[in-house]
Amino acid sequence: DLLIQWDATPGTSNTEMNRITAQVNEELRSVPGVVNVGSHVGRAETVDATVGINSGEIWVSLDPSAEYATTVAAVRQVVAGYPGLLREVTTYQPAGTEDAVTGVDNDLTVRIYGYELDVLRDHADQVAQILAGISGVVDVQPDILPSEPQVEIEVDLAAAEEHGIKPGEVRRQATTLISGIHVGNLFEEQKVFDVLVWGVPEIRHSPTNIENLMIDTPSGEQVTLSEVADVRIAPAATIIRRAAVSRYIDVNANLAGVSTASVVPAIERSLKGMDIPFEYHTEVLYRAEEQQAVQWRILAVVAMVLIGIYLLMQASFSSWSLAFFVLLTLPMALVGGVLGAVLDGGIITLGSLFGLLALLGLAVRNSIVLVSHLHELEDHEGEPFGFDAVLRGAGERVTPILMTALVTGLALLPMVFAGNIAGNEMTRPIAVVILGGLVTSTLLNLFVVPALYLRFGARPVPAPSSSEVSDQTQLGLAS
Repeated sequence: DLLIQWDATPGTSNTEMNRITAQVNEELRSVPGVVNVGSHVGRAETVDATVGINSGEIWVSLDPSAEYATTVAAVRQVVAGYPGLLREVTTYQPAGTEDAVTGVDNDLTVRIYGYELDVLRDHADQVAQILAGISGVVDVQPDILPSEPQVEIEVDLAAAEEHGIKPGEVRRQATTLISGIHVGNLFEEQKVFDVLVWGVPEIRHSPTNIENLMIDTPSGEQVTLSEVADVRIAPAATIIRRAAVSRYIDVNANLAGVSTASVVPAIERSLKGMDIPFEYHTEVLYRAEEQQAVQWRILAVVAMVLIGIYLLMQASFSSWSLAFFVLLTLPMALVGGVLGAVLDGGIITLGSLFGLLALLGLAVRNSIVLVSHLHELEDHEGEPFGFDAVLRGAGERVTPILMTALVTGLALLPMVFAGNIAGNEMTRPIAVVILGGLVTSTLLNLFVVPALYLRFGARPVPAPSSSEVSDQTQLGLAS
């Protein structure tokens, strides 16, 4: 399936969006290789991602037997034939994982906190001018918040007083006619229906009709809304961004030829000279700081995982030194996976990371099973610790280890040979990394771990218990 993000200009009506979407759906259905097309416009207010009626998504199902690249090119050509709309053709998995794998787009961000959006925009322009004047700061761009036209009704207090009507009553009557007001509920067959009072559709067709709305006065007469209020169409923000219980707007920039540590102090000094109102303030955010925080979190998680693996192997090996040195050799199992990712394009993706984690688990599992088998030879079959015991144990584990690697490799080969087709964006990097790592992890388990066991795996001979000493004494006296 292909996913097409479909965005028109803010303020586009539902009727127009449905018309355009239906038209492109018909064109897409005529493309050879397309078997089905579906779409939706807008999102409900209670869903996880609320969008306006000017946004939508189009789903295109492709015939598996069709030429993939040719069909996708044809779909892109159809979508490109609609100027004025923002559109992006992608597949589901990249769209679903994009937020997880993409980082910060800009090197530097100045965030302005406050309450009034117009004031924030004015100060964002001032900040942009300040940043543009600092050496090494390039690509300065205030963050433009999306907006759409909205009808605003501002009561004229003097005119309302002249007609003896309260401003709140003007707002209540206008809201009732334009947006509706909930007045009760209707119960029928165990279902509850809201009852609303609303004006007829004709009064909402144009600003002129809204201006001509009749407003009741306490004297029993009526006046038009334009006599007691100013009706206008003005842009209104469709997204309200908040952080630290305050609205904010960002000014983004990149760095060229300078380091973050050298330019941030200069920016902060320049920002202190701004004339900024009370309860408004600025904050400098930069990529290095965010990346450093992320790196520390990753290092903390990795440290906890390694400690867990070390304790698990120590409990299985009954040797602190053997568990430690086996842990040190585990990166050797990942070398083949990293080489596979490099040969496949040199990019470590989210799928590649999943493959490396799978390789790590496979190497730990084979190491534990091998050492447990060597212990079993010593404890239950009377094989003395030494080269012969290790050689025998490793030889007996050759077939299971090779069969595990072979079966795993055969299961992953179809994903590699399928190529970069839709639906294979995550599984192919995983398969490539695991296939490359199977070689190095197998060599590790067959040669390195047995050698380490021979060097550090000797267990101390347990001292005889008191009962055994007593039995041996009695046998000596009897003899």
